[in-house]
Amino acid sequence: MRLAEFFPSQPNRLWRLAKQMGVDYAVGPLAWEEKGQHKPWDLMPLIHMKQRFADYGLTLEVIESMPPSNNIKLGTPERDEEIEVFKQFIVNMGAAGIPVLCYNFMAQFNWFRTSTTTRTRGGALVSSYDHSLMLDAPLTEAGVVTEERLWDNLNYFLTQIVPVAEKAKVKLALHPDDPPISPIRGVSRILRSADALQRAIDLVPSEYSGITLCQGTLATAGEDIPAVIRRFSEQNKLFFVHFRDVRGTPDKFEETFHDDGKTNMLEAMEAYYEAGFDGPARPDHVPTMDGEDNANPGYELLGRLYGVGYIKGLMEAAAAKKKAEAAGR
Repeated sequence: MRLAEFFPSQPNRLWRLAKQMGVDYAVGPLAWEEKGQHKPWDLMPLIHMKQRFADYGLTLEVIESMPPSNNIKLGTPERDEEIEVFKQFIVNMGAAGIPVLCYNFMAQFNWFRTSTTTRTRGGALVSSYDHSLMLDAPLTEAGVVTEERLWDNLNYFLTQIVPVAEKAKVKLALHPDDPPISPIRGVSRILRSADALQRAIDLVPSEYSGITLCQGTLATAGEDIPAVIRRFSEQNKLFFVHFRDVRGTPDKFEETFHDDGKTNMLEAMEAYYEAGFDGPARPDHVPTMDGEDNANPGYELLGRLYGVGYIKGLMEAAAAKKKAEAAGR
């Protein structure tokens, strides 16, 4: 496993602390702040960002961001324009040598919570979701968006994008819908389970079309996380991991510290090592801890430090177990 972190596109304190903690791999956004004639998905901003990471001793493994794509997801008349931009983005990623794109098919809004100030252990703040607060919420401007419509639009998108990804040698890592519940404000969510992710990547089969295993989302959905790891690893479809945890159900759940949720995290880590997973993994949606202002819920600094340390310990334990088992055979 390649332990990574999600960084801003310009150096900051997290870049320096990550190297001090022994993190060598980066997950980056699109460099929206880069000025000039280029769009952030153009070749040169991608190369510039990759080189900034390299200058800090970090290898950029994943872009976890997308050009505008809501028209693609909704299937509006403007979707073909967005698809052409997306194709060029994939081509540019390949030319820049960035191997994985984490993308999603959540229409209208991305990951969604009803609170970012839920108190957890020791008074730390986490995000949470209570579906009862959404039952009387008005429709978005998109109106009712059915599951059938989204499946059709996803198939249309993948039919055009997967061949481009194959040629560019960029792995498409599809993230599940978070929360895994449907609909929200009239907008359906189709990627709510391991079976749904399987259906999605089977639409246009390719060695370059796989998943981002967001443990927190699939744990919320009630999935057996070690079983999901084995299922997609056996197919070589596990490209990227969000290593996090939750407690609760799709109707009502909250984020947790890595050691305080519903998943046996050591068993999960052992599953990655047994499967031989050697891709990037990062902590995600960490608690906001004492002294932090919660200006960036889920992504404040102290919880990330805690998460990295916890994951490194699990990695060491799982590696030692695998080595001992190999020596005993």
